[in-house]
Amino acid sequence: MKRLIYSIALVLVINISANAQKFFYEEAFDRIDCMLENKCRSSFKNAVYEVENAYLEGSLDSIIFNDDIKKLVQLAESLIKNRTLKYEESDKVEVEKYAALFSVMKDSIDIQDAEGNLYKYIPYTYDFNDIWGHGDWKNMFVSKLMATRKGNCHSLPFLYKILAEELGAKANLALAPNHIYIKHWNEKDGWYNTELASGIFPIDSWLMASGYIHLDAVANKLYMEALNDKQSLALCLVDLAQGFNRKFPENDGEFVMKCVNKALEYYPTYVNAMILKAETFKTQLERRAIEDYAGLNNEALQDETLRSGFLALQSAYAQIHDLGYRRMPEEMYLDWLTSLREEREKYENKKILNH
Repeated sequence: MKRLIYSIALVLVINISANAQKFFYEEAFDRIDCMLENKCRSSFKNAVYEVENAYLEGSLDSIIFNDDIKKLVQLAESLIKNRTLKYEESDKVEVEKYAALFSVMKDSIDIQDAEGNLYKYIPYTYDFNDIWGHGDWKNMFVSKLMATRKGNCHSLPFLYKILAEELGAKANLALAPNHIYIKHWNEKDGWYNTELASGIFPIDSWLMASGYIHLDAVANKLYMEALNDKQSLALCLVDLAQGFNRKFPENDGEFVMKCVNKALEYYPTYVNAMILKAETFKTQLERRAIEDYAGLNNEALQDETLRSGFLALQSAYAQIHDLGYRRMPEEMYLDWLTSLREEREKYENKKILNH
């Protein structure tokens, strides 16, 4: 009898704990949704914090997170004040911010404190260990990047955009297969790319050289578009959904669907949201089929609801393919990323280097 009572109590504690953890996700969704609906002040920094804090079950120290960012912004402001660019167009003030942000992310900098002591500022580097967070989802986090000074093609451009926003500069995230980078615009050169994984300014042909950016994908704005602030918040919602899946692998898909549907409302061509929505719907159908028929078989296809669901799923996958999406294998991504470093002379935008 005591063992039974203990077992029941343990189940109750587990359920209460899971519900408490899910509360952080619901709260994060509500705060990002509030920004999207223009009911709250939009802040990419706050959205990223909410996503990471939800996964960490409320343990991410907001004071440390914000203070670390503030110090980086102060360093950027100091660089702007103490050096001069050759660039002389009317948007020079903005371009000086871009240059300072790039230095904060990728350059070694000599720093002198108030007592005259010299220090070497160590830039952020690319972490080739678990770059998609398969082993540890926290490897995708900006907080992990700031703590270790090592990040990936998710956390590096996210931190850059946060710093730009805090500095009062415009920085647009942009997508390629399995990849995020920065697009800037200036009066002299127009649009150009800033690649933080390798620390150079690649021309668009490098992006196309991967072989996985179909022309239809560019025409349909799946890739290489400069995202606006609402679209960037939509990326955070999909990150929130992915973290939820990691935290609760047996979830019913309802929260994930809420996130991706809201993301697609503001970023209809966000292919990762479309794929996650289709995959979640597929899992929901499979679970229902297993519950109703002990497996997917011909009898299950006689169920009108299931049949219409499978047809809708096929249509969703077909739409994603027709828009130009092609899955890029992880090993091909690494080869493509390495090519930028090894063939720098071939792909670097020389005009930007001369400012």
